[in-house]
Amino acid sequence: MTLNRRDLLKIGASGASLMALPTFTGPVWSKNTISSNGIRIDSVSDGHLELPTSFLFGSLPKETYEPILKSYNLTSGIQKRDCNLTLLRDGKRTILFDVGAGPNFMPTAGKIADAFDHLGVPMEDVTDIVFTHAHPDHLWGVLDEFDEPLFPNAKYMISEKEWAYWTDPKTITTIEESRKNFAAGAKRLLSTIEKDISFFKYGAEILPNIASIDTSGHTAGHTSFEVKMGSENIVIVGDAIGNHHISFEQPGTSAGSDEDKDQGVKTRKNLLDKLSHEKSKLIGFHLPSPGIGYAEKKGNAYRFVAEKTVK
Repeated sequence: MTLNRRDLLKIGASGASLMALPTFTGPVWSKNTISSNGIRIDSVSDGHLELPTSFLFGSLPKETYEPILKSYNLTSGIQKRDCNLTLLRDGKRTILFDVGAGPNFMPTAGKIADAFDHLGVPMEDVTDIVFTHAHPDHLWGVLDEFDEPLFPNAKYMISEKEWAYWTDPKTITTIEESRKNFAAGAKRLLSTIEKDISFFKYGAEILPNIASIDTSGHTAGHTSFEVKMGSENIVIVGDAIGNHHISFEQPGTSAGSDEDKDQGVKTRKNLLDKLSHEKSKLIGFHLPSPGIGYAEKKGNAYRFVAEKTVK
């Protein structure tokens, strides 16, 4: 058996006993599976983020968001946001949408390696990684604790606009102060995979049965993806819909986490209208785990209808 550095890290963490069985402590949803037409999709966890309300809702008045949060039994302090990665297998490819936060962003996130272990999928099996965008919780997991590729056999894909924004030397000087580390991290990590990355335009079929959707606003080149599974379409929305309460009930309000707030509102409205009209199933990166469900229209607003277990 060949040991890679991640295996050695596990052995070191277990002390002298090489006979100890590995234990899984992070959350994962190996039973939340959508299967159709030879395609299997699993929602797996990278852990969660803990973020201040002020970051998520920006200048939105408290009197607007506090009653909504209260109706969901949430406080207006620190918000816990689940991180749901999407794994697609079609018999030929093993495709991961985003790679999670990695070891250097937040201690509650970066758990994707544990999730893969629990699911029984070797990380070496991943053939393609498709990015919705290059924020830390979606990109920084591209490297492991030793700064080596966590998915050593994968090729990468990202939208042209997203790549151009984060690799532009001007971005780190023009982005708001609190996000300069986002820009520095994105530029560094994207440079490590440059030889293995390709770019796509909006509206293209980037891989068989997978088309890109323009959902810019959260970032300059944010992308969602529509997966055709026979007669059913699944939309992987990334952060275009950032939560299950304000984003649905008040889609016209700006989100503090969106870099272009006006475009983010326009994108969110259009996407929710599409999802509810077409009755497409969606997977949201930060929706309550496992993030699978539907958008249901309610007057001028929407409601997230969770589907917690899919077989």
